[in-house]
Amino acid sequence: MPLLQHLTQFIHHTRGVTLVEYGIAIALAVLVGSVTLVALGGEIGTALNAAGSSMPN
Repeated sequence: MPLLQHLTQFIHHTRGVTLVEYGIAIALAVLVGSVTLVALGGEIGTALNAAGSSMPN
């Protein structure tokens, strides 16, 4: 079987594609969520520390 025919069959073979797409989507969502939490976590911590420091004793 020629290589071109193998590639054509591989491109047209859609079984299992949705599983791969879901896996990529989940990995991307986890990555974006993690980066967002890390970025916001620092800002929230800074804001809470500033608020706590400005309160009278």
